[in-house]
Amino acid sequence: MPLLVWLGVTVMVVALGRDWIGQWLHLNRPQRAQINFQAAQSAFDRGDLAAAIDYARQLLQRKPADERTVTLLIRALVYHSYAEFDGDSARREALDLSQRGMGWLPRSLNMQAGRAYALQANGYSDEAARMALRVIKRSPEHILARIALSLSYGSQGIFEAALREAKVAAALSDQYQQYRMESQRTAAVAYGDLGQYERAAAHIDRAIGFNRKLIPLYFERALYAMQMGNSDLASVSYFQVMAFDADNVKVRLRLCEMSSSLQERATAIRYCGEVTELAPKWSDGWYQLGRAYFLQGDFASAQKAFHQCARLQVEQNVAIAERQFECWYLQGQSAEILGDCEALMAAFNEFLEMTSRARLPQTWSYPPGGPPICADAPPTAAVYSSP
Repeated sequence: MPLLVWLGVTVMVVALGRDWIGQWLHLNRPQRAQINFQAAQSAFDRGDLAAAIDYARQLLQRKPADERTVTLLIRALVYHSYAEFDGDSARREALDLSQRGMGWLPRSLNMQAGRAYALQANGYSDEAARMALRVIKRSPEHILARIALSLSYGSQGIFEAALREAKVAAALSDQYQQYRMESQRTAAVAYGDLGQYERAAAHIDRAIGFNRKLIPLYFERALYAMQMGNSDLASVSYFQVMAFDADNVKVRLRLCEMSSSLQERATAIRYCGEVTELAPKWSDGWYQLGRAYFLQGDFASAQKAFHQCARLQVEQNVAIAERQFECWYLQGQSAEILGDCEALMAAFNEFLEMTSRARLPQTWSYPPGGPPICADAPPTAAVYSSP
């Protein structure tokens, strides 16, 4: 696709100047003694989440119970988690911080709204909604509480209510000139959940207008573009992420997935290969690389990638119910195509053992005689190396 080539060159040019820009920004960052809330807020507003998080943490060391700093740090951590492939720890930190904030100032409506925001980001949508409603009952115009309530409703599948709350939040944010980016993003999420992707895209563009370098907004913009069948716009959004963060792993995985859906097999393999190089212990990268190889017909490479995916999920103690079972199933299918009975049976027996332990419905079976290739074909040993 010519657009992808042109954008790739553009990203390379931008990346060349990244070190100089980074040095310039570092020279212009405030010294520790000069750091105040406005510096942290300004960093957040320009999309520099790393600086916003750093400044807010320093401020809380001086004054732990400052509700403005606590809620800003919660929001920065949540958005940071959406920008990275390994964002779970940042969301958990936001949740822990919100709990400490409630301990410091249990009656603070801002602390309660921050708690609701952190709860919904971590998947506790029921509790988040209850907390947000308590805040709104006492302060109907509390914007962050409305935002948290809308997002929690959306997570529960109450989409019309989510949209209603998002509209209220957007109107209040325009009135008070606060949370304008987040209210527009919340409206985008609400419209997206309802399948109204053009409206969702329009709201996410407005959110970007308030914070042009906030990486998670571009991931969501690409998502809505793909839902509308506009892969070119999705590509533009993804390459903008790479311009802001040349080593971003998550965006490479998304480019791999998109390229695979467009049947651009070589491009998909290239991007997923970069994912496994930058994040060799991330099983999702190996899974997507395996799928890309499998769809290309390179079953030997697919078998190795799926084996790495399965091994990592076991070593990292991923709960059986949460494992990507295709890492075993497609590994076995690749082995069967290659006539590798030993590797096939190893994957198959491990799959059966997992489904038995977790009491999950079995979705992979063979006739009583077992896989046909194991009846008359000599087994061949498969050798795998660590990622």
